[in-house]
Amino acid sequence: MFETIKYEVKNKIAWITLNRPERLNAFTEQLNREVKFAIKQSSKDETVRTLVITGQGRAFCSGEDLAGVTDDMDLGDVLRQRYNPMLKELDHCEKPIVAAVNGVAAGAGMSLSLACDFRIASDHASFVQSFVHVGLIPDAGNLYYLTKMVGHAKALELAVFGDKITAQEAFDLGLVTKIIPATEWSEGVEAFASKLANMPTKAIGLIKRNLKASWDVTFEEFLEKDAEGQRLAGLTNDHKEGIQAFMEKRKPVFKGY
Repeated sequence: MFETIKYEVKNKIAWITLNRPERLNAFTEQLNREVKFAIKQSSKDETVRTLVITGQGRAFCSGEDLAGVTDDMDLGDVLRQRYNPMLKELDHCEKPIVAAVNGVAAGAGMSLSLACDFRIASDHASFVQSFVHVGLIPDAGNLYYLTKMVGHAKALELAVFGDKITAQEAFDLGLVTKIIPATEWSEGVEAFASKLANMPTKAIGLIKRNLKASWDVTFEEFLEKDAEGQRLAGLTNDHKEGIQAFMEKRKPVFKGY
């Protein structure tokens, strides 16, 4: 079904693996399209409660495959037609999405990681705002997310100088949730994703929805979103299970609905 990614659903987790290791998982039109389709499929699949995006081989994603860039390309149209639909699909997904950054995340590869909800990184991973080195600006939603994570001044510094930052530096900046030793990578990623997959999925989706809403509404408007979100959360079976487990002094078993 897929040629540039691997897709597998296992134990309530959808694993989306960028699979062009010979090109460091660089983006092509087909890769953009297949990632978009896999995210959409995961969003609709009721058995999926967490998504993990990672890379095959030694890189997470090195950005756009420059071998396919020509002088007559309209780079704005490339973003509108290829990257923007993929990023919108990510944004619309109300299940938790983990970027498992196994190696370098450069250019649009870094943008992809920023668009995910959580970034866990191998201690061999690195992040590079490589756009400036080819006379371009960070794209694919990069600065939209980056500024909110690290602030205006640091986002400008990272974008203008384009220096490589290590996993530890990214963690210190708040870009990375957790660093996992390369020797424990597979087990560590699965443990992190499994924890999310067994949490109240609908509540997580509502948390994501309200966090996004907080960026551009008034306080009064946000209070109403608080109320509506809590109304919806209160109707879930997971809420009922959480209350019952609390009363019975046991660990809740959430089903994701």
